Amino acid sequence: MVTTLSAAQARRIALAAQGFGRPRPASVGTRQLNSAIDRLGLLQLDSVNVFERSHYLPLFARLGAYDKAQLDALTFARKGRYIEYWAHEAAIIPVESWPLFRWKMAALRARYSSIAGGWVESNPAMLDWLRAELAEKGPLAASQIEHDAGARKGPWWGWSEVKTGLEYLFMFGEVVTAGRTRFERTYALADAVLPTHILDAEVPKDEAIRRLMSVSAAAHGIGTLSDLADYFRLKQEPAKAAVHDLVDAGELIPVTVAGWNRPAWLHRDARMPRRIETTALLSPFDPVVWQRGRAERMFGFHYRIEIYTPPGKRVFGYYTLPVLIDDRLVGRVDLKSDRQNRVLRVQAAWTEPGAPQQTAARLAAVLRETAAWQGLDGVEVMGRGDLAGAVAAELGVGVVEPSTA
Repeated sequence: MVTTLSAAQARRIALAAQGFGRPRPASVGTRQLNSAIDRLGLLQLDSVNVFERSHYLPLFARLGAYDKAQLDALTFARKGRYIEYWAHEAAIIPVESWPLFRWKMAALRARYSSIAGGWVESNPAMLDWLRAELAEKGPLAASQIEHDAGARKGPWWGWSEVKTGLEYLFMFGEVVTAGRTRFERTYALADAVLPTHILDAEVPKDEAIRRLMSVSAAAHGIGTLSDLADYFRLKQEPAKAAVHDLVDAGELIPVTVAGWNRPAWLHRDARMPRRIETTALLSPFDPVVWQRGRAERMFGFHYRIEIYTPPGKRVFGYYTLPVLIDDRLVGRVDLKSDRQNRVLRVQAAWTEPGAPQQTAARLAAVLRETAAWQGLDGVEVMGRGDLAGAVAAELGVGVVEPSTA
């Protein structure tokens, strides 16, 4: 029997599945961090650090302030509970999920090894040397590996041959991460880091995709086929077969959502709260908004990150974060952590149509909390965006014009 849900119900189900709407813990320790990561299934990594690296932000949005060093100790431990792989994009995943990507590792190896004249075919000696170097010396960062081919080709885009080789071996599953230092990956042979039961686990592709879709469905609460498949970058046909299996098993329930105009599925354990109460800043790489089509369908929120847009063509700002108030995306703020001057700089602040009257007050409160979490002394508001003046007033600060910043 197909259930019909309103768009608002679907939003609340999705946000509850992502961990919003629950009372924040009085304090955040390893138990709360682990629980939140397990709920999400992964944390996407990104190197941009103008405000904060993206993998720290989803947990702050859901739990409030926590010790980032504690998260580093959990996620970047050499033989810890988590590992990295190309799960969505580059992401932190539970070690137990690593075998679910072995079919992908094999497919990537076959693809890149078969390119005539490609890097892998042209550099077998480099790959053999890297395997031997890691076997002899143990975990190493690319910068620690001395080799004539390790010289960078250019000041920005050029990766050394060493780095390129390590990334291919990482992609193929021969090499894994063994932590990070100042965000630089340390590489190790898989058998030097992963426990035997993980190394020996052979999961057939169909079963692995079904298990990944199960994780995705629980993290979504509700979603379309493209929503559920995108979480782990799965192709539509195998994802569709997995959905049918999960429906047959009773884990997914077919539903209709008003205004979605496409089939959807509800996870059997999804909560349907009557309301969501939260105020949060979302990373551009938060699962709530990383699939831009879903964000537009679910929230009416058109979102494009403008990092790669020339400054003169940016509409909202370099690193804008969606503002979540209760079950709606009501605005966006362009943030920069000015660590030298110890201020959180609101470079622009904008509202969405129909934003509630209390948007500025609630955003100001979360900005104060954010600045304190970042170890900054205060918040500075630039005079760009239709929300900037109201936010500055709520913070009790003047608007700073760009020429005087």
